Amino acid sequence: MPVARRPLPVAAEPFPHTGTLHLVSVLEIAIVFVAGIAAGFVNTVAGGGSVISVPVLTEIIGPNIANGTIRVAILMQNVVGVAGYAKGGAMPWKAARVVILPVVGGAIGGAWVATELSAGTMRKAFAVAVVLVALSVLIKPSKWQAAAEPRLREPWRSIVFATIGFYGGFVQVGVGFPLLAGTALGLGLGLVKGNAAKVLLILCYAPLVLLLFARAAQVHWVGGLVLGVGSMVGAWVSSHLAVKEGATKWIRWVLVVAALGAATRMVLVS
Repeated sequence: MPVARRPLPVAAEPFPHTGTLHLVSVLEIAIVFVAGIAAGFVNTVAGGGSVISVPVLTEIIGPNIANGTIRVAILMQNVVGVAGYAKGGAMPWKAARVVILPVVGGAIGGAWVATELSAGTMRKAFAVAVVLVALSVLIKPSKWQAAAEPRLREPWRSIVFATIGFYGGFVQVGVGFPLLAGTALGLGLGLVKGNAAKVLLILCYAPLVLLLFARAAQVHWVGGLVLGVGSMVGAWVSSHLAVKEGATKWIRWVLVVAALGAATRMVLVS
């Protein structure tokens, strides 16, 4: 009498619904790397480079995993940034310390909410964030150069920074501008030390947020590393080139157009 055989288990789909395996092709790895270079270049000369990298990642691995994956690159960038500011003696450790807890607490809450959302909702959130980034690059914080009297006192200081942290944990895209406004104006640090504090605060929550996305299987490690290395290359290239003021204005307007196109596609696809 023949013995019934149990069917062999079907292999799990390798892409794109898991962050633990590889990208589909070498071509897609190359695309993510080039997007990282472009984002790093633009971030250095004009800001808003996430307008390029986030839509590319979203198209390849989906919005939820893209949201977790960019945290790998963010962590890499801000480790380097904090080291640079600390070496130059521009890090305002004492001033930044008072808002670390609200920022980190808000970021953890934002990341948790993001991991619970559907892909369609996350696409819409990214669409709004990308447009906000495009608008923020048109604003020049040149008047924030000098340090001044802090404009935020408790409890508003903690509320404002917890809210900014929540946004950073939720989408990260474009968090640099409100965080810079909070440190430069709210804490009265001025532009240079405000930027240093901004980088430090992002670094404080970045590994914890990354852990939350990893626990939810929403991190594509290869994609994040490739994007991070590409961003570093782009930043290095732009820092070694003489970019004229007219070129930065042109780049800003290109970013606005690109952001509107990417946001429209994200809404239509969802």
